[in-house]
Amino acid sequence: MRLRYPAAAFLLAGSLAASGTAARAQMGGGPPAVGVVKAELKPIYQSSQYVGRIQAINRVTLQARVIGFLEQRNFKEGSDVKKDQVLFVIEQPPYKAAVLQAQGAVAQAQAQLRNATISLGRSRTLLNTPAGQQSTVDTDVATAGSNQGQLMTAQAQLLQAEINLGYTTIAAPVDGRIGLSTDPGNVVSPTSGSLATIVSQDPEYVLFPVSELALNQLQDEYSGKGGLQALTVKLQLPDGKMYDKTAKIDFSGISVSSSTDTVTLRAVVANPNRGAPDGTEGNRTLVDGGFVTVYLQSASPEQQITVPRSAILADQQGDYVFVVGADSKAQRRNVTLADSANVLAVVTSGLKPGETVVADGVQRVKPGASVKPVPYTPPNYDASAGTSGTAN
Repeated sequence: MRLRYPAAAFLLAGSLAASGTAARAQMGGGPPAVGVVKAELKPIYQSSQYVGRIQAINRVTLQARVIGFLEQRNFKEGSDVKKDQVLFVIEQPPYKAAVLQAQGAVAQAQAQLRNATISLGRSRTLLNTPAGQQSTVDTDVATAGSNQGQLMTAQAQLLQAEINLGYTTIAAPVDGRIGLSTDPGNVVSPTSGSLATIVSQDPEYVLFPVSELALNQLQDEYSGKGGLQALTVKLQLPDGKMYDKTAKIDFSGISVSSSTDTVTLRAVVANPNRGAPDGTEGNRTLVDGGFVTVYLQSASPEQQITVPRSAILADQQGDYVFVVGADSKAQRRNVTLADSANVLAVVTSGLKPGETVVADGVQRVKPGASVKPVPYTPPNYDASAGTSGTAN
């Protein structure tokens, strides 16, 4: 959605400015003193604002594959774990015994197959003598084949026993942070539910819905500029601070939501370990499931006419400013606005670069009346949190 600033915000800004530059310059009678500034061209990044949610790239639910007592938990809940790190150990003796039993069955089947093979060789040798019989050979062939099948069955049972023994050790399949878990001593099984959940932390996904209309406009605008991947994605944290890493769009939804008429876009952003004061446990800024404000920013800035936001007024006719001419008289000038930064309003029509605009004391200005222009002193705002900004 493209941002527009409500009339109340501009009127409030103008009212608060009364105690600023113009108010300090107002001395006695005569025309009211107003703070003025030149409309100027600045490189502005166009941007749009959306509500996004952080999502882990990998989310793994750990679950027991065999039945047994949970004997070991080799991690601290809420800590970072590494891929292949052993997390849980289920009681192993019953499964080790099953492996030994299966190994014995394999050895027995191998011995029986060897004996059958020897018997088959002997009967085939005797077949060329008066003592040999074809029926004996056929019986020995069948016996050898049966013993071969029994060996394969025993080997399969050994393999299954070894797999089950391996399931008694549960390791982390991915790097990430692990949550609350089942306590050791409990009997666990494939039907007992989750043991714990691991979520990856770096990088993270950012998912945000964009209206179908806005998405079509973006695709048209950037069709020859690298597509949606050319947009820079900036994030504003819940505390109002801008996140210091930028994201890139890597996925666009394949369908439009029937309830919201939006398409989900997804971006990837780094989420490095910031470390901790005690050096024992790291921390990361972005958390799976958290909300952020997403700003889609153009890849390169465009030269736009800008004025302080406090200069913008609005009524039923639309947005307007007061322009001061060479005769020190203020005249109303209707303007059209585009996206704006925290401090600056971007004017797409109605003003020319270099024109003098009232930015402070606008509540004392009447169309066609004389004013006393004085230099405007802007307030000390942090412009970095705006949706559009000047180029560095």
